[in-house]
Amino acid sequence: MSQTKTLTGKVAVLEGLAQHPAVKAVLAWNPQALTDAKFDRDELTLTVATEEICAAAKAVQQAGYNFFEDMTAVDWFPSTPRFQLSYHLLSHSFKEYIRLRAMVDGAEPSIESMTSVWPAANYYEREIFDLFGIRFEGHPNLRRILMPDDWEGHPLRKDYPVEGYR
Repeated sequence: MSQTKTLTGKVAVLEGLAQHPAVKAVLAWNPQALTDAKFDRDELTLTVATEEICAAAKAVQQAGYNFFEDMTAVDWFPSTPRFQLSYHLLSHSFKEYIRLRAMVDGAEPSIESMTSVWPAANYYEREIFDLFGIRFEGHPNLRRILMPDDWEGHPLRKDYPVEGYR
């Protein structure tokens, strides 16, 4: 049976999550940055304010989440905020994964690059930039990685024409 616990607002009762190392690290660093926490099907997802994503990543890194596994994006068009970025992190010492999540608005989507915390984010950010059009501020080499340089648009956006622009 799955168990879901959610954190909302500044004052929250996290019950069983309060002692989780990642939750403790983020709450000790900046409790206002954590906008949601869910533990469902043995997976912890921490939703963090977009402008605080790198600082939150540093906080969980210092708490023992030492491996950046991957990241991905989801387009929730026509919802607002439009894009969801999910960062999957592993702790070898705790032998568990967590997910950091940030929501990005759709008009001019951008977020701070994670490459300063985990250099392995480089190619994932380039792929997301190429396919979704989300800019990663401070990225060392943000350019297309899969599509040709002269390609028009971002093919994984839900409003992208099925047959491309003509």
